[in-house]
Amino acid sequence: MKFLRDNGVGVFFGLLFLGALGGQAFAGYADLVQRRLADGGAEPGFFRYLASSEFAVDVAENWQSEYLQFFLYIIATVWLIQRGSPESKPPRDIGLESDQKQQVGSHAGPEAPKWAHAGGWRTRVFSNSLGLVMGGIFLLSWLVQSVAGVSAYNADQLAMLEDPVPWAEYLGTADFWNRSLQNWQSEFLAIGSMAVFSVYLRQRGSPESKPVGAAHSTTDEAG
Repeated sequence: MKFLRDNGVGVFFGLLFLGALGGQAFAGYADLVQRRLADGGAEPGFFRYLASSEFAVDVAENWQSEYLQFFLYIIATVWLIQRGSPESKPPRDIGLESDQKQQVGSHAGPEAPKWAHAGGWRTRVFSNSLGLVMGGIFLLSWLVQSVAGVSAYNADQLAMLEDPVPWAEYLGTADFWNRSLQNWQSEFLAIGSMAVFSVYLRQRGSPESKPVGAAHSTTDEAG
């Protein structure tokens, strides 16, 4: 019970993720079967569908947009603020902040991570590790989307008796950019509206919200 209490957010969203991914798999398979039967084709096997480029590209295009959203938000909020939002630093803290404020090097406490103490390249890497990992997962997911996407695209090309295209050429197609941009625009809208709405709206008890009675102009995080 202590583990579940201390890791409730990760467990909750992990279970939601698995449930949604499973739901997507079954719904996507049902949609594919319906389309195949309507075209007079054979019904594909479920596990074959899970290993197909069609399923992989649908999953990857959503993953890459989510990680792009968080990567950009992590980096942008180092330098940009939204006055009054708990999602923003106060104006006085714009930028990388001092070593003392960030508790690195000689300012690190006894329980600080080792690389916060270390100095040099290790502290620089650790100081940017969240952005590096989020950006890396975005790029990897985008690569997977492009590889799975070109496979699915070429399957459609062959079905229409047209020539398949190489991967590099696929990166310039409307199909690739439509898959990317239709997800990006929704992520940018969601994260931007969250930052602005939280200036004026409240959710009692949430760390993503200011205290209910806090002034709209209060910027510091204080859930």
